[in-house]
Amino acid sequence: MFSTVLIANRGEIAVRIIRTLRTMGVTSVAVYTEADAGALHVREADQALQVPKYLDMGAIVAAARDTGAQAVHPGYGFLAENAQFARLCAKEGLVFIGPPAEAIEAMGDKIRAKATVAAAGVPVVPGGAEPADDLRAWNAFPALIKPSAGGGGKGMVLVRTAAELPEALESARRTAVNAFGDGTLLIERFIENPRHIEIQVLADTHGAVVHLGERECSLQRRHQKIIEEAPSPFVTPETRAAMGAAAVEAARSVGYTGAGTVEFIVDGTTGDYHFMEMNTRLQVEHPVTELVTDMDLVELQLRVAAGEPLTFTQPEVWLRGHAVEARVYAEDPARSFLPTGGRVLALAEPSGVRVDSSLAAGTVVGSDFDPMLSKVVAWAPTREEALRALDRALGRTTVLGVTTNIPFLRALVTRPEVVAGELDTGLVERVLPGLDLSAATPADVLAVGALIFHGAPAGRDPWDVADGWRMGERAWTTLRLESREGVHEVAVRGLPATGAEIRLPGGAEEPPAGHEAVPGADVRARAVPAKVRVAGERAVLTLGGRVTSYTFARDGETVWIGRDGGAWALTRHRIGDPGDRPGAAGGGDGVVRSPMPGTVLLVKAAVGDQVSKDQPLVVVEAMKMEHTVTAPVDGVVRELPVRAGQSVDMDAVLAVVEA
Repeated sequence: MFSTVLIANRGEIAVRIIRTLRTMGVTSVAVYTEADAGALHVREADQALQVPKYLDMGAIVAAARDTGAQAVHPGYGFLAENAQFARLCAKEGLVFIGPPAEAIEAMGDKIRAKATVAAAGVPVVPGGAEPADDLRAWNAFPALIKPSAGGGGKGMVLVRTAAELPEALESARRTAVNAFGDGTLLIERFIENPRHIEIQVLADTHGAVVHLGERECSLQRRHQKIIEEAPSPFVTPETRAAMGAAAVEAARSVGYTGAGTVEFIVDGTTGDYHFMEMNTRLQVEHPVTELVTDMDLVELQLRVAAGEPLTFTQPEVWLRGHAVEARVYAEDPARSFLPTGGRVLALAEPSGVRVDSSLAAGTVVGSDFDPMLSKVVAWAPTREEALRALDRALGRTTVLGVTTNIPFLRALVTRPEVVAGELDTGLVERVLPGLDLSAATPADVLAVGALIFHGAPAGRDPWDVADGWRMGERAWTTLRLESREGVHEVAVRGLPATGAEIRLPGGAEEPPAGHEAVPGADVRARAVPAKVRVAGERAVLTLGGRVTSYTFARDGETVWIGRDGGAWALTRHRIGDPGDRPGAAGGGDGVVRSPMPGTVLLVKAAVGDQVSKDQPLVVVEAMKMEHTVTAPVDGVVRELPVRAGQSVDMDAVLAVVEA
């Protein structure tokens, strides 16, 4: 076994690999870029070296040599499926913890992979591929365009009509070049109501190949997996055996070694399955397989790479219970799932479940990398219990300072279709309109924010105490709190720590007799007894006799408040502040703003152009995702202060259209 292993990756997968290396008594070496100097994987590793980029193969190999590492684990993404890197490691005397370079090349090219596995008798989806076929001539719709060199759903475009094909090819090719450096595309017949089911395979260097069952990955949005589970509620033991045998043959066909995943598209009506691709690396969703097989896939990768044979055979692989994983992303469901960012001000992660995370208080989430922050994974004896355990765990997860998709995950995992196991890859898009993704600020959260602001010391002078004391009845203090949906006026009097009264907007009752209306507040609101106890990052609110606990963090004039997996930011709105903050993508004033921090990919207009409402103006990319920003009104482009390749912040002005 190796004594030292370098991890050529970052984030939660690097932390996860370090955990296994520590258990095995192997020294871990991390690499990091300047932006990741304070990252969790750097702190967790035994050693860490800075490199210019995670894709700098020469620098990573040099770091391995400098630290005495005998092997390199690529994790997933970055260099994990790079045959050139695998060969470079071998040339430098380092063991690449993954398959041979030839297997990576064979399966990394989707066109070649389909031909290879088809020759081995594995069923494939009918389609065409460049350069042999002219994809513009494809006439069987619906169809799915894929980058030949791609993975992870990037660049995949569903096309339903011939009219959509030219623009879809252009978009897919652009993404393929930017993400993978190769614009070669293929097209396949799109299977309606498909389920995405994949088989985990494991092969040693002595000729043994086994499968570890399947994972259901049908809950996706824009071809990005969201929730995965093992085993699939759709797959019977007979189907599992057949798909597993096909996956084993696919692995054998390219001389595969190590851990890999063979992905199938399955007809949800007939059960027919077709090969999609093979990922020649560890998968993001590998924890669900580990929990139902009681195996450590990273340990098995290491042992195979060290030349050890597998110590079990196919009949000895059995699945116990059920595991479900949810991916926590830095994205905003209320803004069409656009990437977010920021500094983690406070963090609470659940116990009693598995959490693979890259987060810590102080972590800065930027737009340079994939938006996935962590994975919450629950196991239970039955699927129903596992889903409930996952929902509870997500409710105990709080990330303050960065907007995440946790409320969306909770809404999805409790949907009747999901609970019933009636899944397909289009389900998420179909149920989205029925999910409440507005992230509107609840009244109790407004109460916590108002009481925290009201109770903050203003100075040492007794007259600075905000208890509203005066001759006669105590005075009300009106606080204007700004959330994403606007400014809320909340009135408070008394001391929040010992006992106060509060009036919240939107009350349905007239104020009690003898209580004057609060200036600027909802005159219908009634005064409710309230107090808040603050200890560290915890705030306990008593509101009208109900006690609720929250996580909170102050960041200047903004307080972040979290409960039940949700998080809300409230900013103290002073007199004279603008009534409304800038919109996300554009507004009636003709000012077009960036919906996310990222890079300008394309500028599709010029100053002086006459444009129509909703006409594309600028394409912004963040975390390998494109977002087209459109004209908010009919008019003339008067300002266009950005250019292709320019970095922009969220809400940065991209253009001004004069009606």
